[in-house]
Amino acid sequence: MVDRNSDVGGIPIEEVVVEAKEALRDRAKTYTPDTSWTRMVDHFKREWQLYAMLAPTIIWFVVFLYKPMYGLQIAFKDYSIFRGVSGSPWIGFEHFEVLFNNDQFIRAFWNTIKISALNLIFGFPAPIILALMFNEILNARFKKTTQTIVYLPHFISSVIIAGIVITAFAPTGGIVNIILGWFGIDSIYFLTRPEWFRPIFVGTGIWQEAGFGSIVFLAAIAGVNPSLYESAVVDGANRWQMMWKITLPSILPTILIMLIIRIGNIMEVSFELVILLYQPATYETADVVNTWIYRQGLQSGQYDLAAAAGLFNALVAFVLVMTANTLSRRYSRTSLW
Repeated sequence: MVDRNSDVGGIPIEEVVVEAKEALRDRAKTYTPDTSWTRMVDHFKREWQLYAMLAPTIIWFVVFLYKPMYGLQIAFKDYSIFRGVSGSPWIGFEHFEVLFNNDQFIRAFWNTIKISALNLIFGFPAPIILALMFNEILNARFKKTTQTIVYLPHFISSVIIAGIVITAFAPTGGIVNIILGWFGIDSIYFLTRPEWFRPIFVGTGIWQEAGFGSIVFLAAIAGVNPSLYESAVVDGANRWQMMWKITLPSILPTILIMLIIRIGNIMEVSFELVILLYQPATYETADVVNTWIYRQGLQSGQYDLAAAAGLFNALVAFVLVMTANTLSRRYSRTSLW
């Protein structure tokens, strides 16, 4: 029992208790529970400079990627530019039925898959091989010079790249046909032959992007622990064995992440280069979904049908990247999310 008549430092105990209760009551009024929302607000206050730098990118995404999604509904409407998106009548999945019964769209879809598969088989390993080769070069000056040379095509416009390809494969005066002539082979007009379009397109893409793509893998190689190589040298391993046993396994997570991203873009064949290189004579193997959408939407004015094709294209890409990410997470514990 507390003696109410006792005091603390000359102050009666009753007054001390009353003041303590009032202090607790005032503290309860100003107390803010530590919720996820308050933690987020506090974090934003601390890091507002970073979010200010991020704001232009967020605005760009909202304006140019998310806001246009409102127009996707024309894929389900009989769209008229005079009625607008909201005024056009709803027709459901009729456009998709037209797509799946359209031989040209089916051909373009399979061409996209085949070209992307060739890019995946031959184009994806190219920057990895380049990065491994650069890592083995000991002469620093030669290494920098070589890297600069193979990086340069990435920064050249697709229009110029297409012009170089057209000139190189020209039937008269093209360097390729000149070399063939040295061996007694008649000139071939490669860009009018459907069977030649895919090899030329895939080879051009590798030449243009492999060097720049190797930067990611070179960065991953630079992060490998040097002590692993030192231990391998002590054990008598040569450079080839170190590449297979240390370098490649160490950068495998990066390779898997880049592979998932590549699979997610499998439906996005380089539209600019295709449309610059193809022609009606090569539609059989060169026409892809994006060029078909371009002809239907911008040239023929069938915006609703083109929107349906674009939506289908996006859904296929979404399913592919989700599947690749799930499989990678399950079997290698490496994933985008």
